[in-house]
Amino acid sequence: MIILLYSSNILYLHIFIIMYNSIEQIKVFYPLQTWEDNQILREKSEVVDIFDDEIKEFAEILLDLMYAYDWVGLAAPQVWKNIRVIATTQRKETNKWNKKSRKIIWETAMINPEILEHSEEKKKWEEACLSVPWLCGDVERWTWIVLKYQDKKWKFHVQKYTWFSAVVIQHEMDHLEWILFTDKVIWKIRKIDDKSEY
Repeated sequence: MIILLYSSNILYLHIFIIMYNSIEQIKVFYPLQTWEDNQILREKSEVVDIFDDEIKEFAEILLDLMYAYDWVGLAAPQVWKNIRVIATTQRKETNKWNKKSRKIIWETAMINPEILEHSEEKKKWEEACLSVPWLCGDVERWTWIVLKYQDKKWKFHVQKYTWFSAVVIQHEMDHLEWILFTDKVIWKIRKIDDKSEY
């Protein structure tokens, strides 16, 4: 019965979650899309032009799913929703990638993100993706970006992001343009031997 209610209104999903208290139930309704020939991942996402409770609920769910998959970011097309919404984590800038630098200092659901400015310089990063499981590769990304977006309360933000935070945002925004990291790899695509390292 609750499943039928959910299908007609996204708001009912929270009733379902409260009753069953399981993130796994959310994954059932928002299945992770994988592999490069997936039509959902190969469509350009639509601009969100109606801001209502449904979009707000979805933005919150996208953040929950990001953590449920234990990942650094997630884009709406990855969970079967072709709209311009991404969830990202931000971290402090550092020259070392260790447990301390991996500590999340902020997470954000970004609606209609748009890059206004970016660096001329690019840096090579090793990237992986939930939608292309067990593979990784080197991708060049701008070292900083200035981003405009709206949050879950419809408030506009213009903010500069650097280092890993900028990389995560660029990676997730590529999903909105039907681009996967494998399309941008500058060296050979490799298998991930130990997923826990990424």
